[in-house]
Amino acid sequence: MSFYASIVRPLAFRLDAERAHHLALAAGAWLRPLAGPLARFTAVSDVRLESTVAGLRFPTPLGLAAGFDKSGTAVDMLAALGFGFVEVGSVSIDPSLGNSRPRLFRLPQDRAIVVHYGLPNDGAPAVAARLARKRLPVPLGINIVKTNRGPDGPTESATQIIDEYVAAARVLATVADYLMLNLSCPNTEDGRDFFADIGHLRDVLTALGELSLRLPVFLKVSPLGGVATIDRVLEAAEDHAYVSGFMFNLPPVKPEGLRTPERIWRAMPGAVSGPPVAALALACIGETYRRMDRQRYAIVGAGGIRSGAEAYAMIRRGASLVQLLTALIYEGPGVVRRVTQELAQFLARDGLRHISEAVGVDAI
Repeated sequence: MSFYASIVRPLAFRLDAERAHHLALAAGAWLRPLAGPLARFTAVSDVRLESTVAGLRFPTPLGLAAGFDKSGTAVDMLAALGFGFVEVGSVSIDPSLGNSRPRLFRLPQDRAIVVHYGLPNDGAPAVAARLARKRLPVPLGINIVKTNRGPDGPTESATQIIDEYVAAARVLATVADYLMLNLSCPNTEDGRDFFADIGHLRDVLTALGELSLRLPVFLKVSPLGGVATIDRVLEAAEDHAYVSGFMFNLPPVKPEGLRTPERIWRAMPGAVSGPPVAALALACIGETYRRMDRQRYAIVGAGGIRSGAEAYAMIRRGASLVQLLTALIYEGPGVVRRVTQELAQFLARDGLRHISEAVGVDAI
């Protein structure tokens, strides 16, 4: 049993989930001077895992998902854990306090969490100023979204919502290696369905196109709606050359098959993150890979990854890059190096010379 599993996790789980999260971020920011030395022990250097996706070089395909470091306060230390890239956010043009507490819950029986944060962040100008001073050894992605002004906030028009994405992208593109447009937030009432309207989706892509962005842009969309939703997204992206690929968000509904008794999770608002959403993520990735222009687009996969086997399965289904987050909570920071090493072992087992040879082999 690891030190994290035997000592750190039991202590952390005695705390409220959000408090434990904030303490982890604060520790990461405080330990920033140790990032360089730490990376010498955690980074996995293996040419078989190096990838070029959307013109960016990734030392490994395993990254940190948005949601852990919402405002970019601990990116140095997070990158030093051995991730091949780090994504922060979601970040909106204006600061937001997010939803009321409690808004983060654990489901230990499912090795999962329930997230109802509602996009708290410091706002694009503050995050951009903070990240402008950073020089990470791996690509930095920024996930952008409309400001959550709460249930009592003013009603906003479609034009106002789209303008917020454009404003945030304009500010954050100067400090990011790629942008991830969060077009389907499961934890805000106005963020779930707005872009289900293909007209709204086309309008935001057209408006962002006018910025002439010089970095890759990925679209993070709803995993619900099946093939029809995937086709709609592909159709909307077709005329916008700056769109480099896709990712699927958490579903806004509780997945079937939870081991945790319903009487417990029914009282928890929010979306489930972790192993229970893996099957839906795999299905969406496979269907998208089969339908998309593979010379143009790439898929970023996430959903329940906690082992090299799960990361490899997602890559074989069609993801060029994969992300984890919930595994950090249950497995600890050592999970990053372990999953990366296991990926290399699967390549050796299958006689593959490079990770790109595995992408999509189970989707065709």
